[in-house]
Amino acid sequence: MTSFKEFTDVCKEIEGISSSLEITAVVSSLLRRISEGDDPDTELSIVSRFVMGKVFPDWSAVELGVGPSLLYESISRTAGVPVRQIKQLIRETGDVGEAAKVALEKGAAESQTTQTTFLDFTDAGGAGGSGGEERDGDGEGGGGGSGADGRLTIVEVFGRMLSIAQASGKGSQQIKIKNLQYLFGTASPGESRYIARIVLEELRIGVGEGIVRNAIAQAFGEDVGAVERSYMLINDLGEVAVTAFHHDLEQVSIRIGRPIKMMLAQIGGFGDVTGGYAAEWKFDGARVQIHKDGDDVRIFSRRLEDVTKSLPDVVNLIKSQVTANQAILDGEVVATGPDGKPLAFQEIMRRFRRKYKVSAMAEKIPLHLNLFDIMYLDGDALIDDALHLRRERLESVVRPHARLRAAEQVVTDDPGVAHAVYQAALDAGHEGIMLKNPDSVYSPGKRGKNWLKIKPIMETLDLVVVGADWGEGRRANLIGSYMLACYDPDTAEFLEIGRVGTGITDEQLSELTNLFSQYIISEEGRAIELQPAVVFEIAYEEIQKSPHYASGYALRFPRLVRVRFDKTPEDADSIERVGMLAGG
Repeated sequence: MTSFKEFTDVCKEIEGISSSLEITAVVSSLLRRISEGDDPDTELSIVSRFVMGKVFPDWSAVELGVGPSLLYESISRTAGVPVRQIKQLIRETGDVGEAAKVALEKGAAESQTTQTTFLDFTDAGGAGGSGGEERDGDGEGGGGGSGADGRLTIVEVFGRMLSIAQASGKGSQQIKIKNLQYLFGTASPGESRYIARIVLEELRIGVGEGIVRNAIAQAFGEDVGAVERSYMLINDLGEVAVTAFHHDLEQVSIRIGRPIKMMLAQIGGFGDVTGGYAAEWKFDGARVQIHKDGDDVRIFSRRLEDVTKSLPDVVNLIKSQVTANQAILDGEVVATGPDGKPLAFQEIMRRFRRKYKVSAMAEKIPLHLNLFDIMYLDGDALIDDALHLRRERLESVVRPHARLRAAEQVVTDDPGVAHAVYQAALDAGHEGIMLKNPDSVYSPGKRGKNWLKIKPIMETLDLVVVGADWGEGRRANLIGSYMLACYDPDTAEFLEIGRVGTGITDEQLSELTNLFSQYIISEEGRAIELQPAVVFEIAYEEIQKSPHYASGYALRFPRLVRVRFDKTPEDADSIERVGMLAGG
């Protein structure tokens, strides 16, 4: 079994490397070593996610459910120091992982005793471990784990985190804390640095999807394109690593119930299209991917989160109006008001986030489903078929209903006809139109010219909030200014690009303060460090080059358009796209 220390030694090594190619080689070497162990499938799956700071696949309904407060409490109990000291250490170090390491070292030094041997928390749902032996290797004291050499293993770390995620109901908070205490008590302080970071899914070593993808290909002699395609189809680099190890990538295919990456569009204009194109309304709604397997229907959001339980009315529509036995469908749900115009995006998100009194909310905010693509039908994967062929298959299995339809599509080479479709969409209160190449395949996760979106307003940016400031005067109890960042998919880093704070009402600030309170990592004076979790859609006048932000760019006159609850931080606009829009 691979010790957790071997994994953290690699993390520490990577932190001292700036070259993506060198980092890829180090990750690749780790994967090869693990593949030679006793349980390569299990360990490859875990490590391929851990190295990106992830515990479970993005699409999984399983979540750790550990926020900063619970993490601080767990470190405090293990180290025997007050929570306020943990917070002070975070302010001083700027890193929850380093704060955990220092606190645990401090607690061990003050106690002047050997580390506590923790009980086997079978009542907490945890995988027990043995304690006792002093660590060697990195010179850091600590107890033993459950590996053959007495060390904590990566499998045990994952097992404890799975127990944490599965804890629910009365007493679940204490179960989570006990399992975290076990991990922090069994690990060395140096290993605890990375446990704390993984718990908050912020490993901070500069390893993102691109590096792991390339490392998998390098480790097992596979084509990068084959690894990439497999990832787009099954959405779990852990499983992709196992499949590549067995050289079975060609066997990877679409699966009912496993969301695939959604095909994306780029901004464009009518002059960007030559020849014929398929014109469709760009709905002012929320993207959904629907998986139907007989009477079993699952709905995934744009973030690939399972939102089925929140949308029972849409589930019933699919059951009654889609005649296929098995299908994977792409579409948009829209909420409309009494005037027939689409309601604000936030109203739709109230449906997606609803967990209680769902039926009442469904009556209050009914949804209309517009289907525009099909990727799988009764045993046949369709993503490599041309759009016009997929459209025929879609229309053959959809029975129109007042609240469900195959979105209207006009295929034409006449710009005048496309302009008429565009104006009709705007008159109906929607965003604009999509112009699609009728011969294009469905490219999961790809953004390109085969799908163009045309809107009357300037293109916006989706940016992650990574920090903030408390307000002043009458707004002293409200978070009033937000630090924004774009995303680097290769390094998994969020690169600051500017602040937004103007044009937000007191009511909005109150709502945002409540939202962000759960993501506060540390505070120093008015400054707040936030866990990257929330995406803002930002309008701006201009993107300028700037040495003041890590991205190398700054936004001129940014303003908040809306909170993108349907997007994950990794869905934020990339540094590459920011550079493209800036013209540099």
